[in-house]
Amino acid sequence: MTRETNMTKILIVCLGNICRSPLAEGILKSKLPSEEFIVDSAGTGDYHIGSTPDNRSIKVAKKYGLDISNQRGRQFTELDFIKFDIIYVMDSSNYENVIRLARNENDKNKVKMILNEIYPNQNYDVPDPYTGGIQGFESTFKMLDEACIEIAKTLLK
Repeated sequence: MTRETNMTKILIVCLGNICRSPLAEGILKSKLPSEEFIVDSAGTGDYHIGSTPDNRSIKVAKKYGLDISNQRGRQFTELDFIKFDIIYVMDSSNYENVIRLARNENDKNKVKMILNEIYPNQNYDVPDPYTGGIQGFESTFKMLDEACIEIAKTLLK
């Protein structure tokens, strides 16, 4: 058995995989032991495959001591249901796009709205900061940090 088989694998999904999900990936990785968890991110769209995160995401992450500059955008695929145990999405649109690719109920049950970790069953969206200024990225970071604290508490019990 490989080391990876015993690990919990978490995927975080947004639209383009350059703003919200790279931030969440970096935040959650910083809160979980790397020998027990794999955290990755993807986008439902194909707009930024191979791209680094948005410079504003990199800047905000760096402000909080996280380096996400080595991440590269990739698109969510049906195979991600096989590879990952938990799939967190940023908003209802991402949720619908991911669920559309689900092969069965087991796949669907892996998909969760990330802010439900701090606002159970409310299905709140993490606003996409892409078209705004740096303050939107700051707000997004704080929101995701709060959610990732709860995710880590739950997973580390």
